[in-house]
Amino acid sequence: MTRPTALLIAALAIAIPLSLLAGQVWLNPLAAGTGFGAPNALVILAELRAPRAALALIIGAGLGGAGAAMQGYLRNPLADPGLFGVAPTAAFGAVLSLALGLGVLLPVAALLGAALAMAALALIAGNASGPNSTTLFALAGLMLASLSGALTSLVISLAPNPFALSEIVTWLMGSLESRSWHDVLLAAPPTALGLLLLARAAPALDALTLGEETARSLGVNPRRLLWLMVLGTGLVVGAGVAAAGIIGFVGLVVPHLLRRHTDQRPSSLILPSALGGALLLLLADCLCRLLPLAGGELRIGIALSLIGAPFFLRLLLQFRSELA
Repeated sequence: MTRPTALLIAALAIAIPLSLLAGQVWLNPLAAGTGFGAPNALVILAELRAPRAALALIIGAGLGGAGAAMQGYLRNPLADPGLFGVAPTAAFGAVLSLALGLGVLLPVAALLGAALAMAALALIAGNASGPNSTTLFALAGLMLASLSGALTSLVISLAPNPFALSEIVTWLMGSLESRSWHDVLLAAPPTALGLLLLARAAPALDALTLGEETARSLGVNPRRLLWLMVLGTGLVVGAGVAAAGIIGFVGLVVPHLLRRHTDQRPSSLILPSALGGALLLLLADCLCRLLPLAGGELRIGIALSLIGAPFFLRLLLQFRSELA
């Protein structure tokens, strides 16, 4: 076990219990008796905070691991899982279900949207080969993201009533509020399978850092690698969107922060990034719960965008100065 991995596991071991106790109603395990110092403390812990913390860990781990794999595949530290266009397409499916009054089918619609994006990517770039294959793949993802964003805006503009519009806008902000064990069971299997596929792709990603031609000479099959990336990232991102809405920047920020503490190989970065993503999302969710707002709690998607956008700007300025 590497030092960054051990430190992240230790940090999670501290953060998880604290996340279960923190909130508008604080729970005190040292309080006299067995009531945790608050009415209905056990219900709050088991039915509200525990599934919420579990979902934060699952989604954060998926986005962090997918971000590390994506940056290795595109050989670009500014890459993010959102570049695949899976998240916007999954969001379009979810928004469409809300606009049609079928909110109960929202997770299914989001996963179907993610599956549609994966199929489109495979059709557009699945048979590509040569030095421009990754560029074609990235451009296909950007096209899907742009089209899905336009369709989502169209559905919002045609929302049948203010209530549906409010539901759509609230969901698009990304939130772990009021999530249950059902959402955990929805997100966990696809995320675990997606991370497993990305881990299978790790040796090929290491070879790809030497260049595509060298990777081919080492036995890397570009089409197999592409399928592993599409399926792995699609499952992870689709599950996250289905359970919590749009949550960005985790896959960009976490791998970049941890890369300097590894040997720079994608295979060495995926696991620490998964742990770091889980930690970041868990801490961000705690912050959202603790900040007092008149209209309710801060949405985690907004909180991470407020953190991630300045971070992304700093990276852009850093790269600009290196190119100057």
